[in-house]
Amino acid sequence: MVWHLPHIRALAEHAGEPVTLFTKPRSLADQLLADEPSVADIQWLDINPAGRRGAHDGIGGFLRLVRKLRDGDFGTVILLHHSTLLAAAAWRAGIPDRRGYGWGRQRWFLNTGPFLPPDVKKMHQHTRATRYLQAAGIPMRSAEPAITLTLERLSEAKTRLGDTAGGYVAIGIGSSEVLRQWGATRFADLALALLHAGWPTLVLVGGLEDLASATMIVNALGDQGSRLRLALGWNLADVVGVVSRADFYVGNNTGVMNIAAATGTRTYALFGTTQPFDHASQIVPITAPDAGVHDGMGRVTVAAVLNVIQADRGRLSP
Repeated sequence: MVWHLPHIRALAEHAGEPVTLFTKPRSLADQLLADEPSVADIQWLDINPAGRRGAHDGIGGFLRLVRKLRDGDFGTVILLHHSTLLAAAAWRAGIPDRRGYGWGRQRWFLNTGPFLPPDVKKMHQHTRATRYLQAAGIPMRSAEPAITLTLERLSEAKTRLGDTAGGYVAIGIGSSEVLRQWGATRFADLALALLHAGWPTLVLVGGLEDLASATMIVNALGDQGSRLRLALGWNLADVVGVVSRADFYVGNNTGVMNIAAATGTRTYALFGTTQPFDHASQIVPITAPDAGVHDGMGRVTVAAVLNVIQADRGRLSP
C-alpha cells in the first residue's frame, strides 16, 4: 500500500476528485490512509484471507463482489494488479470504463488501454504501476512514496511514548516472513550498542505477535531494559507518528520499514540476501555478502549494521 501511494494520488488528481480504494483487509489501508485526502472511501476485497474462507471467495463470493461493485455505481475502474478475477467482476458489474495492466485473460474484461507489455510483469509492483501511469499519460508529481502527516498524529505519538527528551531510535523487530527476521538476539545486541552510544531511549516497533521477541530483548538488556519503549500492535496511524519523530529507524524489511522511509525518517533496512528495491531516498539498504544463497538474515552481523549507520550518519551517538 505504501508503494502505491504516489500512484493513488496521481489517479485522484487526474480524475479531479478522491478515489474509492478496493484492497484486502490485511493491507490495513483504513489505518494507514486515515488522513489521506486522495482517498474518499476504502472498500474491502475479502479474498484468500489467512485461516478462513473470504466473503468474496468462490462463485458465491464472486457474485457478492459483483453486487458490491455495482452498488458503487462507478464510472471507471483502474486495476493496479494483474488479477483476472477482479477484472471479470468489474465487467460483470457493468462498470463502463475498465482499465488495467491487461496481461493474459485479464485483457478479455478490460476495454480501455493502454496495456502493458508482458515483460513488465516481472518487475516490482511499484515499477509496474509507474509504468502504467506513464503509458496512460497520467502525470505523477513524484514516484517516491510519502505519507501524509498531521499534527494530531504527531501529538498522539508523543503522548503515547511519554518523555523522549534527547531523541530516540525506532527499531522494527517485526516480520511476517522468517527469511526477513533478524532475530531477538541480534536486535538485543544492536539495542545495547545504541544505548552505549548515548541514545537515551529506544522504541521497539512491531505487531502484538512480536511481544515475545520484545520481552526477550528487554530482558537481555538487564537494567538498561528500562530505556526501551514498546510500540507493539498499535494502529498504523499512530505508528506513522512514532517513526516520523524518530531520529532514525533500523529494522527488518517490512511494511513498517517502508512507512518509516515514507515519513522522511532515515531508514536502515535489513534486507539480508534479498535484493533491495530502490524506490525511496531515505532507505539505506543493509545486505549480507552474496554467496549465491537466499538464506535470509543469518549473515548480517550487528557490526555490519552499526558500520553502515555510522558511515551514513558520521556517528552512532545522538
